[in-house]
Amino acid sequence: MILNQRQKDLLAWVNREGYVSVDRLAAQFQVTTQTIRRDITLLAENQLLQRYHGGASVLSSVENVAYDARQVLMAEEKRRIARAVAAEIPDNASLFINLGTTTEEVARALSQHRGLRVITNNFHIANLMCDYPDCEVLVAGGSLRKRDRGLTGEATVQFIRQFKVDYGIIGISSIEHDGTLRDYDYREVLTSQAILQQSRQVWLVADHSKFERPAMVELGHLSQVDALFTDSPVSAQLQEVLEKGNTRLVVAA
Repeated sequence: MILNQRQKDLLAWVNREGYVSVDRLAAQFQVTTQTIRRDITLLAENQLLQRYHGGASVLSSVENVAYDARQVLMAEEKRRIARAVAAEIPDNASLFINLGTTTEEVARALSQHRGLRVITNNFHIANLMCDYPDCEVLVAGGSLRKRDRGLTGEATVQFIRQFKVDYGIIGISSIEHDGTLRDYDYREVLTSQAILQQSRQVWLVADHSKFERPAMVELGHLSQVDALFTDSPVSAQLQEVLEKGNTRLVVAA
């Protein structure tokens, strides 16, 4: 599934507002209500939003978008973010890389690096990076999630806590306007919290659709992050949060 720019913007707007009417969307994008209804139907069929009579709303705060859909959603934006991250990672670095489709793009962007030591709880990343020249990959233990091949649980956290690495690269499901970081699975959150604690530098990768999404479990705060890599400028309120927390903002070109 490939979304056009209007559909991407529509989805981002619904995620910010929570619910938006068809009439309001049609006026915003200067298209017919029939076009908006077709867009909403497409996005709902791919489990990206909830369709209602007369409008669309965000999905549940307790469940993330399906993994297959997330792989193609904001794909170009994620690649831009990944290239920006890879450009700042030196050779011979040690890294944590956690679950997520954006972090998987970071892993792809690191294919030309040498001497990397990567610790991950993401089987997709492990399978990808184990073929890179001069790259050692350590895979955490734990309970394997069928939906996205992610490892979570107490064994995962204990494994992570054995290491102190140069860079922790983490994805997130939601960044609220006050800088609160949220996700859907508390077991995944525990793993990400361990990565925050065991990394000398923490870099958060998140495209603009992650801002103001609903998610249930609190992971932490932007002030715990050294750099936020995203694809669009942030709001004035979030910019203030970043400056107060001394968190560097990188907007990928």
